[in-house]
Amino acid sequence: MNLDKYRNERRQDRTQKVKIQQLATYFDEGQEPVFVVRGLTGAELGHCKEAAARQRNTAAMAAALIGGDAEQKSEALKELANGPEVPDDIVQRLEMLAVACVEPQLTHGDAKLICDDFPAEFYQLTNAITNLTGAGRVLGKPSASGATQE
Repeated sequence: MNLDKYRNERRQDRTQKVKIQQLATYFDEGQEPVFVVRGLTGAELGHCKEAAARQRNTAAMAAALIGGDAEQKSEALKELANGPEVPDDIVQRLEMLAVACVEPQLTHGDAKLICDDFPAEFYQLTNAITNLTGAGRVLGKPSASGATQE
């Protein structure tokens, strides 16, 4: 392998436009209901995969810090033992959407609203992110755009 060539390649994120017609009402008049998503880097993917563990750890810390009587603490520990209310897959996808949605830029709260209100479209967006991540970054010269200079 020519490592020097590989190391010196231009890199750009792989992106995709995803049309979500169900959210057209929330775009300005005349604007296409399009989300631009990108693939994740390796570190971002790892961070997303760890999101569910972070959620469980946060719940454990909250349970340990809860004040009140023994019954309240017992209920909090039961909830912790039964796991978080949000499945790990959804927590991971929420993180993915918040990190990899280029346009519009979404907060974690925005990603959760889309997940709750439009679950099929939420999966459509996060599946696109997963596919782009699997394809990797675009390496090499960027494709030409615009008019050719004379």
